[in-house]
Amino acid sequence: MARSGPRKVARYGDRFKATAVKLSSLPGVLIQDVAAALDIHPFMLSLWRKQVREGVIVAKSAKLNVQTVAELRRLRELERRYKVLREEHELLKKAIRFASDRKRKSSNSLKQTGPNTRSRRCAGSTG
Repeated sequence: MARSGPRKVARYGDRFKATAVKLSSLPGVLIQDVAAALDIHPFMLSLWRKQVREGVIVAKSAKLNVQTVAELRRLRELERRYKVLREEHELLKKAIRFASDRKRKSSNSLKQTGPNTRSRRCAGSTG
């Protein structure tokens, strides 16, 4: 059930906004990655980028920490690796399922014909 009363809206300072915009403008860094790292919606970051272009948001010095940029790149690389590992895991699960289904089908066919029937067929074909 929804709570009554006013919603809490996060307020961010111009310095935070300018730093976020600067991070998102780095080469090789996606807006979605920056938004996820800062726990904000990508649309909000896009809005801030527009406001910086228009001069609405002006921060004195939005210096970027080299460590922050490296962390964003590392996060992106880790997310890429995680996605590959998940896909590999799904493929392995499918392969296991396929192999066990084949094994089950072959054991069922042996039960229906019987092991002696098979050996008679082989013996009869040679003679």
